[in-house]
Formats: sequence, structure tokens, C-alpha cells
Amino acid sequence: MRKRKFTESQIIGILKEGERGVSVPDLCRRHGIVNSTYYTWKSRYGGMTVAELKKLKELEDENRKLKNMYANLSLEHQILKDIVEKKL
Repeated sequence: MRKRKFTESQIIGILKEGERGVSVPDLCRRHGIVNSTYYTWKSRYGGMTVAELKKLKELEDENRKLKNMYANLSLEHQILKDIVEKKL
């Protein structure tokens, strides 16, 4: 079976349909997903809006960049520390 990729906004739309009372089996059949996928999405994105999801993605990107910057600075600090210790 072909794996289909859904955008976050499509996923949230599907979850909103489920919140409005559409039965899960009917919803899954209509969108071509299995029940376990629906419940995985529900645990991950349940109760979120598209704007909240966008903000979350921005924060995750910023966090990743900051971790990368910290790792680089830490490595540079260790290298400089090793150089200073060798000169003494």
C-alpha cells in the first residue's frame, strides 16, 4: 500500500472531524488511514490549532539552532582550554 504524507494542517482537520462526532472507522476509511494512525495523531496533535502547531515548529527549530550553537561553542572552548594547558 502506498504511504501517503499528510500535512500538519490536514492532520488537524481530520482530528477536528473526529471531535465533531464522526466515527473513527468512517473517518479513517474516508481519508485512507488506519485507526492506529488516527490515535497516534490524536496523542501528538490532539487539541492543537494550526497556529499553535506553527508556533511549536518555530520553537523546535529555534531550540535545535540553539543546541547546535551551544555544541559548537563548547567544542571551541574545550579546544582553547587544551591549547592553554599545553603552553603552561
